Amino acid sequence: MSGMPDTRPIREDLQATLDARRDLGPDYETALLESFAARLDAVIAARVQAGLHGHDPAPRRRKGGGSGMVPLALGSLALGIPLTAVASVNAGRLGLMITWLAIVAVNVAAAAAIIRRD
Repeated sequence: MSGMPDTRPIREDLQATLDARRDLGPDYETALLESFAARLDAVIAARVQAGLHGHDPAPRRRKGGGSGMVPLALGSLALGIPLTAVASVNAGRLGLMITWLAIVAVNVAAAAAIIRRD
């Protein structure tokens, strides 16, 4: 079988199985049911895979999606204090502005990555 199940609706497959059972008789019932069960398993597996790979029509957001931003904010504040002191002593206001603009840029980029990931 090719990795993708064929796209016929499962109801058509069920009807074909019932028609074949009627035509072939009870001797083939087990084989027909096993074939239909395999087709049903393939359809279910394909739907689950589609849901896992984001093809679900309404993907759900994870609970607490912004939780990765808390350590980022606390780390930025913790690093910002000594960087502020170093920048203001060594480079004055310009150094202070560059330092905080860099911290803001890193936070914005990281927040955008966290939001995209969730």
